[in-house]
Amino acid sequence: MREPDGRAIRFGLGYWRKPGEPAYADAMAPPHAILSVEGVCKSYGALRAVDGLTFHVAPGEIVGLLGPNGAGKTTTINMILGVLAPTAGRIEIEGIDLAVQRSRALAKTNFAAVYAPLPGNLTVEQNLRVFGLLYGVPRLSERIGEVLSAYDLTRFRNTKAGVLSSGEQTRLSLAKAMLNRPRLLLLDEPTASIDPSAARDIRAGIADFVDAGHCGVLWTSHNMVEVEAVCDRVLFLSRGKILLEGDPKTLPREHGAASLDDLFVAVAHESVQGAAAE
Repeated sequence: MREPDGRAIRFGLGYWRKPGEPAYADAMAPPHAILSVEGVCKSYGALRAVDGLTFHVAPGEIVGLLGPNGAGKTTTINMILGVLAPTAGRIEIEGIDLAVQRSRALAKTNFAAVYAPLPGNLTVEQNLRVFGLLYGVPRLSERIGEVLSAYDLTRFRNTKAGVLSSGEQTRLSLAKAMLNRPRLLLLDEPTASIDPSAARDIRAGIADFVDAGHCGVLWTSHNMVEVEAVCDRVLFLSRGKILLEGDPKTLPREHGAASLDDLFVAVAHESVQGAAAE
C-alpha cells in the first residue's frame, strides 16, 4: 500500500519509509560499533530469508532482535557467527570484515542458544576447558572457576553435560559464552528453561557486564517482559526485514499497542497477512 507521494506504508503499524531509505533513521553505524550489519541478504533460491538488514550494536548496548518464527532472526545470527555466508551485504565486528578476516573477527565473539547444547559426553569442566583453549583464554583454570561460580555450576564440575537438566545445560551454555569475556555476545533465547529467579539473576549479571563497557549484546527472545527489562533498543523483524525499531519501553504506545507483547502479536499477525497476500 502506498500514499500518493510514494511513501510505503508498512503492515498497517504506522511505520513508513520511502523506497531506498534505510530501514530506520539511525541506520548509520557509529565509528566504534561492536557490530555493524550493512545491507545483508540471505537467499535460498527464490526465497529471501533475510532482505537488506542494516543495523548496529554499540559498546555497552543490548539490542533485542525480535520477530515471529521464520522472521529471519536465527539466519541473521548464523551469518554474524560466520556459519552462513550472506548472499549480499557486509558484516563487521569491531571494524573487522567478517568475510575477509573471519577468525580475527570472531575471536572476541561468543554465543549461547537453547538449540545448541554443548557435547554431552564431556563433563562441565571439560567443555569449558575445550572452548577456553579454542578461544585462547588466559589463566584458563582460574577463569573456569569464575564462570562455574557465576552460573551456579561448581557442584556439577565433574558431571557430564548430557545428564544435566535443561536449565543446567542452559546455564552451562551461558558460562561458555562468557568464558572469553566477549566483546560481542549473541544470545538466542538465553534464559529459556531457567526458573524465573535464576533468569532474573542471569539477566542482571549480563547487564552488569555490559554496563561496565565490556561488550555489546544482540539478544533474541519471545519473552517480552525480559526484553523490556534488559534491552536498550529493539528491532522487530518481519519476513527478513526490519519493520520497527526503538526503545522497548516507548515503542508500543508509539504504534498504538498497550504493551510490547501486544506489539509483537500485531507484527506477527501482519506478517502472516502480508505473506498470504503475496
